[in-house]
Amino acid sequence: MGVDIAALLIATGVLVQQNRQDRLAEQRSHLILQINLLTEQKIAKLIELMEELRADLPNIRDRHDWEAQIMQQATDPQIVLNILQENLAELREDNLSIEE
Repeated sequence: MGVDIAALLIATGVLVQQNRQDRLAEQRSHLILQINLLTEQKIAKLIELMEELRADLPNIRDRHDWEAQIMQQATDPQIVLNILQENLAELREDNLSIEE
C-alpha cells in the first residue's frame, strides 16, 4: 500500500512538472513570435528608409525596385494569427483522423 501511494505521488509530481514545462514552452513560443514580428516591422521600416535615401541621393541612380517595395510592407499580426490558428486546426484534424 505504501508503494502504491509513493507511485501515485511520484506520478502526480511528474505530471505537474510536465504541465508547468508545457506552459513555459507555450509562453516562450509566444514571446519568440512577438519578437519576430517586431523585428520584421523594424526591418520593413529600415528598407523603407533606405529606399527614401536612395531616391534622395543625387549620385545614386533612381530606379524602381519592386522587391524592396514589397519588403517595406510590415506583416499584419492578425493575418499571422489567423494563419497559425488555421494550421493548428488542420493539425488537430489530422491527429484525430490518425487516431481513428
